[in-house]
Amino acid sequence: MYQNGYQQYKMQSVNTMTRGEMLLLLYDELIKRLTRAQIALESKDYDLFEKSVRRSKEIIQYLDKTLNMEYEISYELRRMYEFFLYELSRLQAGRNSAVIQELKPLVGELRDAFKEASTKAAAV
Repeated sequence: MYQNGYQQYKMQSVNTMTRGEMLLLLYDELIKRLTRAQIALESKDYDLFEKSVRRSKEIIQYLDKTLNMEYEISYELRRMYEFFLYELSRLQAGRNSAVIQELKPLVGELRDAFKEASTKAAAV
């Protein structure tokens, strides 16, 4: 019973988010999955590592798919997402945690830029 109530709460929360909040949530989840992949790799839990990398790819693919190509910045973001996907494929193939250490700050910077833009847009 409680699980059903929690699921309803989560769905309502997601459905009432602004686009900016949803975007930040996706970036936060991406950072979380990259961190989880790094921890799994260090502990040699390759099943969790694969799941975390796969979920990271799905998030990036979703972000790419939802780009509004009417804006010039979307083309730059698409190139960035393609780079992220390439790096994640490289990570999967080589299981090199250095790739995660390179990606996480880039994702974090992009998240922070969107947060700042969202804050400025809300203030106007």
